[in-house]
Amino acid sequence: MRILQLHTAYRQAGGEDRVVATEARLLRDAGHEVITYQSANPEGVRTGLSLAAAPWNPARAQAASRVAARLQPDVAHVHNTWFAMSPAVLAPLRRLGIPVVMTLHNYRLVCAAATLFRDGATCEDCVGTHPWHGVRHACYRGSRAQSAVAAATIALHARRGTWHRDVDRFLALTEFGRQEFIAGGLPAARIAVKSNSVDDPGTRPEPPSASRTVVFLGRLTEEKGIRTLLDAWRRSPSQLRLVIVGTGPLEAQVRREASARVRVVGSLPLEEVTSLLLTARALVLPSIWFEGQGLVALEAAAAGLPVVLSDLGAMAGLFAPGADELLFPAGDVDALVGRLARLEDDRFVDGYAAHTRRCFEERYTHDVGLRTLEDAYRDAIEHAVASDGRA
Repeated sequence: MRILQLHTAYRQAGGEDRVVATEARLLRDAGHEVITYQSANPEGVRTGLSLAAAPWNPARAQAASRVAARLQPDVAHVHNTWFAMSPAVLAPLRRLGIPVVMTLHNYRLVCAAATLFRDGATCEDCVGTHPWHGVRHACYRGSRAQSAVAAATIALHARRGTWHRDVDRFLALTEFGRQEFIAGGLPAARIAVKSNSVDDPGTRPEPPSASRTVVFLGRLTEEKGIRTLLDAWRRSPSQLRLVIVGTGPLEAQVRREASARVRVVGSLPLEEVTSLLLTARALVLPSIWFEGQGLVALEAAAAGLPVVLSDLGAMAGLFAPGADELLFPAGDVDALVGRLARLEDDRFVDGYAAHTRRCFEERYTHDVGLRTLEDAYRDAIEHAVASDGRA
């Protein structure tokens, strides 16, 4: 197939950018032709003008139309449109009769902040109602003005029927995410689940029980639950060592509060992260928000690690069934202390690690991801043909 991939790159490359690049590589390796049409959010004085056009950017729509008309792809795969590209790029694809697949990497279509998180807790006020709550709470970057643009984007395309008219197949990362988008008004019959996929790092040099290192890997922000983890670690009598990998706005505080059993290493190159996971005892993900489907947990599973997870949203089902003993209620420090105590048991650690590795092999390999992606493209093409350009 010839696939046109549309994506607005993030200023700081993150998980979504990695997924887009990985999928392009997998498709090319499988013999497909992938053409990438990317935009980037401008900086400086041009930021405000570009953001103001986020609900409908005619210049980007015209550019996407020219690219699509010239290339005549079999299918277009849309990833992030916020904010420079805007959802306006979908309409010309429809007019040209090109089937469209759209991956729902975050909650941007139903939440101004794209996170379903505010004031230190999960929030679903706008799901199934209207996005203007986000303006009142200044959910996007703490700005009511910028939040109004994000909310207007959601409202405009809900009213216009963009998601019913212009997209043939949506890809949610998890069943939890799928249900959130259905509640938010997207067409249920067109939303399939396609998990992220990660590289197989190969064989561990030793079983996890041979290590005394527990890893936290992620942005040092409130929603990632780093405060919960540090509180639990201080209360835990365990002699295991905690290594914190990542940077973010809470980094200075995390370094101040780190004890003798905690090492903060900042950001690491990907190959060093992989090496750390292959030689660690466990990973802890104490997030207090609805993670989309973080690559970190999948990479830990690929490395054959037990994963201590908040029992929240999609995280609870990542390694289910058979993975309840390391789940804990999000933000519950005492419960997390209890889960950390389970990591002292060598036999338990190795058994749990074998379970997460099996889950990786069954659900999160690139082979599985590629097959699901190709199926989605075929479904989108069939839907576009059957509906003669969308009902």
